[in-house]
Amino acid sequence: MRWTKGDRDGGSGGPAGPRGYHHGNLKEALVRAALELIAEKGPAGFTFADAARWAGVSPAAPYRHFRDRDELVADVARRGFDLFTAALTKAWDDGKPELMAAFDRLGRAYLDFAKHQPAYYSAMFEAGVGLDTDPQLRAASEAAFAVLRSAAERMVVLVPPQGRPPALMVALHVWSMTHGIASLFGRGDAARRALPMPPEELLEAAMLIYLRGLGISPGR
Repeated sequence: MRWTKGDRDGGSGGPAGPRGYHHGNLKEALVRAALELIAEKGPAGFTFADAARWAGVSPAAPYRHFRDRDELVADVARRGFDLFTAALTKAWDDGKPELMAAFDRLGRAYLDFAKHQPAYYSAMFEAGVGLDTDPQLRAASEAAFAVLRSAAERMVVLVPPQGRPPALMVALHVWSMTHGIASLFGRGDAARRALPMPPEELLEAAMLIYLRGLGISPGR
């Protein structure tokens, strides 16, 4: 879910305001607080106490659900990866109805997520929370990458056998290029850099060059 201005302002703007915790779900209030604070200050720019203050609860209250700030951010990242995986899976659609078109949709879905969910994107890739510290976060991250790997496995079949690279290598190359363009030029926050063309066109050109280098004809 992407928080809107109405969500941030508490809807009616009454006494509860943007930070009023009054709906009985402290964990969700803290996740919302973390998303808002990440959007405003970055994933490292706030404390556990800041999240409690934003949610309108005491500094001790968050400990009912999270061990510390890192565990809160990890939970936000896990949720982000779940949304990300769903978006990539829908875009890829098992390569239907045509493989190259599905591959293009997959890249565009990656860019779209960075643009429309920048707070989740930052929590997922820039918060510095180790995947080894949270098995659920690792599993969610691997599920997202599995979609890219599945696409790569389908793509390498088109490469002439004598020069066919491992699918994992292709998946890592595609991920690196897509993630780099998304992080530099496609994101929806102040960290986006100016580009004299849509990031989708830059990604399309990069993928075209890469696939031609592998020996995959654009017409295929």
